[in-house]
Amino acid sequence: MRILYGIQGTGHGHISRARVVLPKLREYAEVDVLISGYNYNMSIDGPVDFTARGLSLTYDHRGSVDLLGTALGLNPVRFIQDIQKLKVEDYDFVVNDFEPVTAWAAKKAGVPCVAISHQASFLSEKVPRTDKRSPVAEQVMKHFAPCTAAVGSHYLRYDDFIEPPIIRHQIRDLNPLQGEHVTVYLPAFDHETLASIFGSVKEVNWEIFSPSCRSAYQKHNVRVNPVGKESFLKSIEHCLGIVSATGFETSSEAMYLGKKFLTVPIRKQYEQLCNAAALKQLGGEVVYRIDQTFSKKLTDWVKNGKALYLPEISDEEALVQKIIKAGNGEHENVDEFKLEQAL
Repeated sequence: MRILYGIQGTGHGHISRARVVLPKLREYAEVDVLISGYNYNMSIDGPVDFTARGLSLTYDHRGSVDLLGTALGLNPVRFIQDIQKLKVEDYDFVVNDFEPVTAWAAKKAGVPCVAISHQASFLSEKVPRTDKRSPVAEQVMKHFAPCTAAVGSHYLRYDDFIEPPIIRHQIRDLNPLQGEHVTVYLPAFDHETLASIFGSVKEVNWEIFSPSCRSAYQKHNVRVNPVGKESFLKSIEHCLGIVSATGFETSSEAMYLGKKFLTVPIRKQYEQLCNAAALKQLGGEVVYRIDQTFSKKLTDWVKNGKALYLPEISDEEALVQKIIKAGNGEHENVDEFKLEQAL
């Protein structure tokens, strides 16, 4: 059995998921990997057979999606060329983590495509949404990377094809302790701005991780670090709490570790706004804007914030078996009529 595994490079969640799924999937099949995107800083810890430009979001360093920058980064001619040159017919099926090149190549060639992303969970109307639903964003999530079957991932099993979060082994191997610093990961903000804002709250030390930081430095009670796998893991293992954007993987990892968690969703990022709505239902603390009131909210959270906990996580063996069955046309894990209607 030959499988092509497509990974969206934007953010770190898709790559983190691949680090769990890929080794187990390779016990059953020969797997080639394609990563697309131009806005990521992590590796999958293994060979990458193909790369493509794909489609990525860019941020304005003030906590929001940069719509103009994202539009200017699009290269539709290159995107179509990448789809056309990819020989998906050589594979039994495609496994797709919100990666558009492999998804559209599979659709064009009539090859089965199994979505395993968090975004795939939004094919269900039972998944929490923000109060202000965006019809455009809903359509983008459903058609950005089309599939023939889905194994979604979310905080809870909101629907029959949705699995609990996939937690990477590096997180599961940690021995979490409550230390005296708070780990901060807000990649849509400029790190100098963050250092000034968090430095105004003197009750704790802050360890900020930023994709735009090139070398670590200390500024009073704030340490700013480049994004690094080992340094970030060490920081969250011994932290008092975590402040992050509302990406699915980081929020799931904070809950798994039992760390108190405050989240600031990236503005204009619909998926994160929906994740924030789900976290609020679970009792989580969400701040939608960093403004002049943020320092007080941060101080209150440091003193009184509480941890959330995941009721369960995915079993990777059972997950991979579902993926293989779906790729081979056995769809008992997905309501086919419902999927067809959603798409």
